[in-house]
Amino acid sequence: MRFTKTGFAGMRRFTLLAGAAAIALPGAAFAQATDQDQADEPEVRSDVIIVTASKREQTLQDTPIAVSVTSEETIKAAQIRDVLDLQTVVPSLRVSQLQSASATTFIIRGFGNGDNNFGIEPSVGVFIDGVFRSRSAGALSDLPNVQRIEVLNGPQSTLFGKNASAGVISIVTREPQFEWGGMVEASYGNFNAMVLQADITGPLSDTLAFSVDGSYNRRDGYAQIVNLNEDISDRNRWSTRGQLLWEPSADFKVRMIGDYSRIDEVCCQVSTVVAGPSAGAVFALGGALDTDIFSYNTFLSQVPRNTVDNYGGSLQADWNVGNLTVTSITAYRELKNFLDQDVDFTSLNVVSEVRDQRVNTFTQELRIASDFDGPFNFLLGGFYFDESISQDSRLTTGNQTRNFFDLLASAAGGANPPTLGTFSFVEATLGLPSGSIFRPGPLTAESFNMSNRAYSLFGTFDFEPLDGLVFTAGFNYTDDRKNYDLTMQAFDPLGQINLADAFIVGGIAQATGTAPGNIGPAQIAAFQAANPAAFAQIAGAATNPATNPLLGLSAFQFQPPFLNVPNAVEDGRTNDDELVYLLRVAYKISRNLNVYGSYATGFKASSINLSRDSRPLFGDFIPGPARSTILAPSSPIRNAGLAVPNLGTGSRFAAPELATVYEIGVKANWDGIGFNLALFDQSIEDFQSFLFTGTGFALANAGKQSVRGFEFDSRVTPVDGLVFTFAATYLDAVFDSFPNSPVGDLSGLRPGGIPEWSLATSATYTHEFGNSGTKLMTRLDYAHESNTPINNGLPTFNIALGNPQIFQREVNLVNASVMLQLANGLEVGAWARNLFDDQYLITVFDGVAQAGTVSGYPSQPRTYGGIVRYRF
Repeated sequence: MRFTKTGFAGMRRFTLLAGAAAIALPGAAFAQATDQDQADEPEVRSDVIIVTASKREQTLQDTPIAVSVTSEETIKAAQIRDVLDLQTVVPSLRVSQLQSASATTFIIRGFGNGDNNFGIEPSVGVFIDGVFRSRSAGALSDLPNVQRIEVLNGPQSTLFGKNASAGVISIVTREPQFEWGGMVEASYGNFNAMVLQADITGPLSDTLAFSVDGSYNRRDGYAQIVNLNEDISDRNRWSTRGQLLWEPSADFKVRMIGDYSRIDEVCCQVSTVVAGPSAGAVFALGGALDTDIFSYNTFLSQVPRNTVDNYGGSLQADWNVGNLTVTSITAYRELKNFLDQDVDFTSLNVVSEVRDQRVNTFTQELRIASDFDGPFNFLLGGFYFDESISQDSRLTTGNQTRNFFDLLASAAGGANPPTLGTFSFVEATLGLPSGSIFRPGPLTAESFNMSNRAYSLFGTFDFEPLDGLVFTAGFNYTDDRKNYDLTMQAFDPLGQINLADAFIVGGIAQATGTAPGNIGPAQIAAFQAANPAAFAQIAGAATNPATNPLLGLSAFQFQPPFLNVPNAVEDGRTNDDELVYLLRVAYKISRNLNVYGSYATGFKASSINLSRDSRPLFGDFIPGPARSTILAPSSPIRNAGLAVPNLGTGSRFAAPELATVYEIGVKANWDGIGFNLALFDQSIEDFQSFLFTGTGFALANAGKQSVRGFEFDSRVTPVDGLVFTFAATYLDAVFDSFPNSPVGDLSGLRPGGIPEWSLATSATYTHEFGNSGTKLMTRLDYAHESNTPINNGLPTFNIALGNPQIFQREVNLVNASVMLQLANGLEVGAWARNLFDDQYLITVFDGVAQAGTVSGYPSQPRTYGGIVRYRF
């Protein structure tokens, strides 16, 4: 396939913004231009890589940003199908797919957020062809026709308009070409994995070119739902993209892109890591579970389903006016995410969840960049973002829920063996209809909506007083506003009753000879005023488990009533604005050696807890003992009469993140050898932490999280055709301040899940058979993450049980490929990922409503296959 650069995109003099801070990773550093490229553009050396990390077209050598570049050739050779695979060649990047195909987390240098809540925006921004993908589910399609992937480390707010406080992943696809060409690829592997990819490009006229590409990716599940005899953790996705490039002159072009992708998968495998006390109730009711983590066997009451529809279009216009270039990128996207799954992860029919989410996003970016001969240059831009999110979701109680929790309640009460009947007694005691507690049917129903409008003004200014010495200053001002409404219905009657308040009402009714149904707020206040000592005695007994046995049932009030937003106290709005900046100096000592130093800040706006676990901030409401409303102290919500039974506090939203990074680096490149080194000290104040607690999700701000470390990569070419690469990232991370985390005070501790060492190395040998044009390319690569705690403990397993066990993870992945490339464009090869079948836990979490149980996501087993590709 031949690719040539047209007039506008042809080689121009690349303006030096601030020297060389790029970190080129394995595969990227030895990306080769094709023979045709070199023939058409003789001034381009074969080791020159063009990137747009600085929003200007520059060589990697001159790009003043810590950026890792993965080339198309590396993507093909390493069988990188999507961004989940990218981390094996980028040590600073970690990507995790968790409970569904759409729940993916991107982490750079130890910073990142989960994607299990659409109200929480990522700290790592993902851009595809310059268009911001606000949720990771919108960036998970396969990667046909990708030219390169740039991973920008550290805060990038002065160049990107939205959510780049931890870094950016920028995926760049190939523009349509004015020469005919294309590619067809088919791969088949174990688990009946079949991948088909194709693209074609060519001219429609002298000024209009097109390209069309598509992919189909299908694989049987590598895990098994034993009791249902169904596969899980499969692949079933396809995507297509069409592009038009209109270039009426060398100074003006318009690129139009439309794409659609769909995911329809059974995901994801969950293993029982520790079977807690509730396992006895599972077995007693005929259920089953498997604690052999890597048997890839699971037991569920239903086959989970997850579908993602992701589509949209963009229009980019570039106009050269003398020494200025004006760029406009307009985009509209829609994302639909639907999941229906068993969330207790047992074969019992206990609780299932349905979630239906929609995201509509409009973005507009406009920027102007100079290319002056003098010492001054600049880039100025503006970014507008308008997004709406809606979610309808529900929890459903199964036909075995009541018996399951009845056995657990009996065991908690001391019965041995446990028996049924506890809830029947409770219903009779509290005057509830018989059989109403955990009745099969709706448990909750929710409707969440959020609108987000933001605009940013950004820019960089360069001053080059001496040849090769560049001073850069940059800024970004962002104004971000969100409006949200949260509505929920809770149907279980036990959750509607506060067990301490019920005792108090009963005590007052008995003391006054009044029917409990006639005891209201006025009667309670009057009794307290007239009989303070008696009221204090009743209140003390109500909050003492020894005198109020009903308190033991509080563990079964999983979904109490919800205080809807907005209300008279909470207006359902956030309004954030921040000015961040960049200062950098870079010096090009010689054509082979660059040094730089920089200081940058970054910003991410407030995130909203769009879930049934959203609770008022402490201060807006202060719960009483045992979540009593009667005993709750004065607060705006209580005083306004808005408190609902069992109302607790948590976080409706998390405050903005503010990032800072100090960085110095060296980039050196000589014939046959090169290395890059970056030293950094990076921190985020009010880092938005999101953690599963066993029955819900807690959103909280860590006071401060920081990481110091370095990134190093090297490349050695001892002989023609043989390339060795080695890259390492060292991270010394700490919670400087996190006193109120869901697992206690973490201040001074290392954040879980951040390996101290991440390594990536590869060897690639290309053997050419004389002058025939036939080549044999062999590649072997290895990725390692040092042994590290997966997290800082589990809110239920570690705290409630007093268990100090912390689960560990170490990663050692070996990938290999061999490809015979014939002169006629035909390529035949074989590949393997995780060649030695390394096994590790991706993460662990508290068993859902099962104290003492730990569930986890096991790593993917070895995959391998053959591939045939034809380029024309």
